[in-house]
Amino acid sequence: MNASHRLSVTWKDVPTRTITAGGVDFAYRELGTDNPGTPVVFLIHLAAVLDNWDPRVVDGFAAKHRVITFDNRGVGASSGSPATSMEEMAKDAITFIKAMGLAQVDLFGFSMGGMIAQEIVLMEPRLVRKLIITGTGPAGGEGISKVARVTYFDMVRGWLSFQDPKQFLFFTRTPTGIRAGKEFLQRLKERSGNRDKAITVAALQAQLKALRRWGAKKPADLSSVHQPVLVANGDSDRMVPTKNTHDLARRLPNSELIIYPDSGHGAVFQFHADFVPKALAFLSR
Repeated sequence: MNASHRLSVTWKDVPTRTITAGGVDFAYRELGTDNPGTPVVFLIHLAAVLDNWDPRVVDGFAAKHRVITFDNRGVGASSGSPATSMEEMAKDAITFIKAMGLAQVDLFGFSMGGMIAQEIVLMEPRLVRKLIITGTGPAGGEGISKVARVTYFDMVRGWLSFQDPKQFLFFTRTPTGIRAGKEFLQRLKERSGNRDKAITVAALQAQLKALRRWGAKKPADLSSVHQPVLVANGDSDRMVPTKNTHDLARRLPNSELIIYPDSGHGAVFQFHADFVPKALAFLSR
């Protein structure tokens, strides 16, 4: 793909491709510049497929970097049986990254993706140059084992009120948060063609099992992670309580922390106009 073609493609119309590695057909999308710098691999959240990435965030990163996103094993259009631990998901991500021919990457992990990113950097430190982890916490973090309970509760709230559960899970119930949630959900609909397959119930249950395991785990020693890490969240995260984000930043020796006001789990989507330039500046330093 030449540079001019790459630059003309946006998240709304970038094709979905497949690469086979480790017996899995990974569905992925790739866009951005032919900048010789380090590619950024996006790691997705609980219950999500490719279409759950905010176009403003993907296109914002892709203006300066090669961006690669993929469906986890057994999720969306990727084949195989879904993983039931963060460690398995991290191994799958490493398999995918190496199959793409990438010697070193930057990682952007949101929520569950931030947990996978932590496992990747512990398993293969040389593979990772920098990390951006948002709406997440460390293994054994307070309240993480209860994510399933919060998720099911807000799924029911969504069904009863004919709303997407992400309106409750990702955003505050203040006027600002409600408006931000509606805007975010509209952006997710901008891609009208060649959309991804929805996650199955079995894959969601496997991910919830992985989250319970992660929450019950002995806290990881992150003192060996010397890569620069940008940590971000909202001040009122219901899914992964915000105190975990502060804890994560403290545990990482080379971290920067951003906490957005009047926002929850999806703060980096609510504040995309502020977050993307900060993330790009962090990656360019």
